[in-house]
Amino acid sequence: MNQYPLWKYVLIVIVLLVGTLYALPNVFGEDPAIQISVNVRGSTLDQGTLTQVSTALAKANIAVKHADLTPQGLLVRLYDTDAQLKAQDVARESLGHGYVIALNLAPSTPHWLTALGAAPMYLGLDLRGGVHFLMQVDMKAAIDHAEERYVSDSRTLLREKKLHYLTVDRANGGGITVKFKERQERDQAIELLRKELRELQLVAEDSPEGFYVSGRIPEKERHTIASTAVQQNLTTLRNRVNELGVAEPVLQRQGEDRIVVQLPGVQDTARAKEILGATATLEFRMMDEEHLPQEALAGHTPASSKLYYERSGRPILLQKRVLLTGESVIDAASGLENQTGSPAVFITLNSKGARIFSQATRELVGKRMAVVFIETKIENKTVDGHEIKEKKTVEEVINVAVIRSELGKRFQVTGLESTGEARNLALLLRAGALAAPMEIVEERTIGPSLGQDNIATGVRSAVIGSLMVMCFMGFYYGMMGVISDLALLLNIVLVVALLSIVQATLTLPGIAGITLTVGMAVDANVLINERIREELRNGNSPHASIAAGYSKAFLTILDAHVTALIGAIALFMFGTGPVKGFAVTLSLGILTSLFTAIMFTRAIVNLTYGRQRTMRLSV
Repeated sequence: MNQYPLWKYVLIVIVLLVGTLYALPNVFGEDPAIQISVNVRGSTLDQGTLTQVSTALAKANIAVKHADLTPQGLLVRLYDTDAQLKAQDVARESLGHGYVIALNLAPSTPHWLTALGAAPMYLGLDLRGGVHFLMQVDMKAAIDHAEERYVSDSRTLLREKKLHYLTVDRANGGGITVKFKERQERDQAIELLRKELRELQLVAEDSPEGFYVSGRIPEKERHTIASTAVQQNLTTLRNRVNELGVAEPVLQRQGEDRIVVQLPGVQDTARAKEILGATATLEFRMMDEEHLPQEALAGHTPASSKLYYERSGRPILLQKRVLLTGESVIDAASGLENQTGSPAVFITLNSKGARIFSQATRELVGKRMAVVFIETKIENKTVDGHEIKEKKTVEEVINVAVIRSELGKRFQVTGLESTGEARNLALLLRAGALAAPMEIVEERTIGPSLGQDNIATGVRSAVIGSLMVMCFMGFYYGMMGVISDLALLLNIVLVVALLSIVQATLTLPGIAGITLTVGMAVDANVLINERIREELRNGNSPHASIAAGYSKAFLTILDAHVTALIGAIALFMFGTGPVKGFAVTLSLGILTSLFTAIMFTRAIVNLTYGRQRTMRLSV
């Protein structure tokens, strides 16, 4: 009556072994480390680099736990965070330019476990430490950018249809304005623009100065542009965070114009802020060779041109027409230019950008083209004793060159000030441009020590709660309570193993979820044990009472776990951040609780009492 077939025992043993194996990496913890990777072409990472770094650290009296070459670069493990910070400075001085030296936390998992694919679960911001940013998207800049795009599109359409216009520009109060000399051309133009630029509300206006077409972006379209800008910024930030190599970051929208970014384990906050908030991109424009910059300086800027400055301060006049922007870039790598050895960015365009660029440069061979570096910065200023933040857009011409031949899908940009600037520009171009500038309105840093305190507090509470429950179960239900305690231990091991296998992130609310699953697992065992007691009081034999206790309690246990699982899934779907962490551990705990409370405890009971013909059941 109380015997399992052999396959069930084998299944339980396999689950027990696999669960223990994949939960084991979490016991070994993490080492403070520095990660060294190549940043400039020509630099290498080999055994010689490893020896050079190790020698420099030894001279600085910094004890190294282990140093090894990995696919991601050179990883040097230290004993504590103080040594980690010192080692970063020493390695930077020893290697010089051409290498990125980042702070890291490296798992201490043994190689034999790593070879089996076992890895520790990720720890959230509240446990591991890191940074929390609340970023606000500049919605006005998103609208301004859209209007600039409509201005550029209008110029292109009118030129293609050979409709002569005097000016195309943004209006002072918002929208765009196109000025014509002749009414007939204005009427033809408004029909063309209404057909091609359907999002704009276009109106014809007459005045003594000329004939105008005014266009405004409707309120509904403004809302769509703003919402799309936030979504694009969210996608771009994810790409940039991936470039930073942060495991399990949290990026989510908050309200209409804000984005929350949490980066667990990040210790170089200055680097994170620099990359997340930067809006650097490139524009390729042709030089205006028909006019002189001095004319623009005197206030007579041609309608089709714009005044810029090179980094040396020399004025330069460029056409307003943009040949190409950074949005067409699919890959960018920093390096050194072959002939001069100066910093450069090697760019690869997508098919559409390559086609446009190839056609444009084919027709402009022999003319000069400029590369404009555009960066938006937020500067803090003190006005009347109050600190205010001011947005500043810097537009510099970093390179002017004669087009010698048609440019294709791949080319290089030089004129950058340093390898660091080249590295950052390459990263930003790879990750994509922000649709609108962003400002960090809130920043919180959680140190690793606070994270360790949270871990210790959370684990202590879970352990004390579990021990109290286990003591009660053993005291109140005897041998059956001890079996239930074994199920509780296995339940915790399986939850940790599943979190490690799926590489989920454990947060402080997640620890609360694990503690709650302990309570649910106990609840299931209480139902079974009380049912067995009831059957014994009714005069049934111990064997019959065990069988009836498990079979009659099963539906009640299943119903309770399924309803709890539905609630956990709803929390995961509609919750954010910490709520999701709680929902993940609760969901996994519900599944493991069903296995341990029903199948595992029954197997132990069968092995303990199944072969005894006469017995006294300790319950």
